[in-house]
Amino acid sequence: MFFCSWIRNISKIHNTTAITTKCYTIGEQLRHLRAVRGVQNEINVPAPAQTDDRSAEHRMLEKRSQKEVALDFGNREAHVPTFNLAAHVNNSATLQQLLSLGVDLHSIERRKGLGEFVLRLDFKQNVKPYLMFLADQGISPDDFGKMITKNPLLFKEDLDDLQTRVEYLKSKRFSDEARQRILTHNPYWLMFSTRRIDRRLGYFQKEFYLSGHDLRLLATKEPRLITYNMEHIRKSVFTLREETGFSPKELQSLIVRKPRLMMIPPDNIIERFSYVHNDMGLSHKQIVQCPELLASREFRLRERHEFLKLLGRAQYDPQKDLYISPSDVVQGNNFYFVRNVAKSDLKTFDLFLKTR
Repeated sequence: MFFCSWIRNISKIHNTTAITTKCYTIGEQLRHLRAVRGVQNEINVPAPAQTDDRSAEHRMLEKRSQKEVALDFGNREAHVPTFNLAAHVNNSATLQQLLSLGVDLHSIERRKGLGEFVLRLDFKQNVKPYLMFLADQGISPDDFGKMITKNPLLFKEDLDDLQTRVEYLKSKRFSDEARQRILTHNPYWLMFSTRRIDRRLGYFQKEFYLSGHDLRLLATKEPRLITYNMEHIRKSVFTLREETGFSPKELQSLIVRKPRLMMIPPDNIIERFSYVHNDMGLSHKQIVQCPELLASREFRLRERHEFLKLLGRAQYDPQKDLYISPSDVVQGNNFYFVRNVAKSDLKTFDLFLKTR
């Protein structure tokens, strides 16, 4: 009931917030124009030294060519958007309403072709039905802006196809909460046909001998994994299986606990495993119990382990005194680590980092 009222009232946003919207957009446009002009002023193509035997006509053509190069912002400044949505906000009710939802128009316009696509949308015909669809799936209106920012191409999909893809998840016994997490954390999931999603889920289930429950847990923990680049996933899986020495059972437990490991570059996995296993002396079993170790950067592991070693506290055997859980080594910021794990102070830790 609340959402229906919200949808009916959203068309009034332009009238009730006109002053705020104009102030915002004018400010945005001014900032954008200053940035572009700054780039124009910074670009200075020096004229090459002229030789006496060059004709006046040749020099004139060369100067013209230099001017054209200097004005070629698209090639020289990739960070400057080639399409500015801020310039159209005052004249577009759709853009104003997308802003009210929390959509980051600047993020959208930086991706080729999406600015023009969004500008052509009609809110009532092309956007509102999709918001109603998302609301029917239990998605909070607070998440609409983030989802649209990530994947505005959702508005290109047929609504019947989107409903079919949701029904597929229901048929695979994904709970309401699981489906909501999948859609909000990975809006691209809805771009994949049920056949493609079924093949992806089937790959993980067969590769790691997962039960239906574990497969759902993996997909819900890291929804991006299911639509990730398959070539990259296969390389990472090969590394985890063949180059780190985990048994099939250990590997199964590892990827269910931390699915994101399969999204990490293989070289990084090897580097981190080597340090954790060889330098820190942790067994495969300990690593499986704390997969965050392989998800943490090697230099961070090295800094903290060496600091603990300096203090005589690098003791990861639970059967001995002064035991420190490996998971504590990678948790929290430096302040938390120094105070609660190393039992020291930031000044000592900073001095250690400067002199190591």
